[in-house]
Amino acid sequence: MKLNEISDIAGASKPRKRIGRGIGSGTGKTGGRGVKGQKSRSGVAINGFEGGQMPIYRRLPKRGFSNAMFARKLNIVSLARLQIAIDAKKLDAKKPITAQALVDAGVMRRVKDGVRILSDGEIKAKLTCEVFGASKVAIEKIEKAGGSVAVGVLSVKATADAAAAEKADKKAKKAEKADKE
Repeated sequence: MKLNEISDIAGASKPRKRIGRGIGSGTGKTGGRGVKGQKSRSGVAINGFEGGQMPIYRRLPKRGFSNAMFARKLNIVSLARLQIAIDAKKLDAKKPITAQALVDAGVMRRVKDGVRILSDGEIKAKLTCEVFGASKVAIEKIEKAGGSVAVGVLSVKATADAAAAEKADKKAKKAEKADKE
């Protein structure tokens, strides 16, 4: 057998359909687009458009609740990623592992609402983690290595956002009270 004799199994690859190559090809003339009309022309984007009629997504009422707007945006970090950063001397295992420490070490790009540690990989270093959340297995692995995990700690940014929201809420209540008087 030679390289030039190697070929695919019969039927493994199908030749592409070449449209608009003459009437005899079967897909010539209109190229499978039918005759005239908006859809036969290029540059058509009419998904959900109902010809000027009120579309169904506007006729039906909005129902239910989505938590997407209120959900916490967490940074996900694996134990393997933490161990790599410690081995590369980017993270100091003796200091507490916080969101800001992880950003400074280059493990994460930016501080969001908090950090959640997942159990992918192994950890050898004795860590003290101050994070928003951690999986049960991740906590077990960290404690097995002699470390500890403080769960429920929001990042500085999230705490500041919460304080700002609380301040705005108090201001609104004060203005409401002044309007009543």
